[in-house]
Amino acid sequence: MLASQYEMTLPADYDLPMLRKRIAAAWHTLDDLDGLGLKAYLFRERGRDGSPVNEYSCFYLWNDPGAMAGFLVGGGGFERIIRFFGRPAVRQWSGLACLSGPARGTTPRAASRQLTVLPPEADPESTGLALATRIQQEIDALAELARREDVHTAALAVDTQHWQLVRFVLWQDSVPPDQQGTERYEVLHLSAPGLAELPNGRHW
Repeated sequence: MLASQYEMTLPADYDLPMLRKRIAAAWHTLDDLDGLGLKAYLFRERGRDGSPVNEYSCFYLWNDPGAMAGFLVGGGGFERIIRFFGRPAVRQWSGLACLSGPARGTTPRAASRQLTVLPPEADPESTGLALATRIQQEIDALAELARREDVHTAALAVDTQHWQLVRFVLWQDSVPPDQQGTERYEVLHLSAPGLAELPNGRHW
């Protein structure tokens, strides 16, 4: 599994109703894309749920790296984003775990994203395994979170250039108040052609 995301910060006076209509007209285009696990069309509105900005964003979980490459640079759909917004930076993470929650059968209305920097750690036993221990702790915490009745899908991935973890969770209705240190999004639409094929559990 691979995860990716791009984010477009919008001016404070941007025509948000027009943007919602534009997104709604296009979101069906990836509903049957081979190799895509899921794509969440995300929106943050300035002043709501603690957001300081208006932002349109998309978060992807991929089953096939070739499908991601085709989408981004092979004329597979990313050109529409470039045409409307210019070419945004696309973050990419290697998948560590993905878990289905009790609300998997529902349509998620909200999402949360938490970014965590993995600082250099001491390795007192000189085994080089301190990182593996920390990652397993994060996966255990993800598994506990995924048991909550309002969780649709929970995923954990790592950027090994900046050594940063991303935890992405789709929620049935809203992001609970106890989820601190996260960005909170409205989910406008979920394309999930390969949701059932996403490996469930730890990915090694």
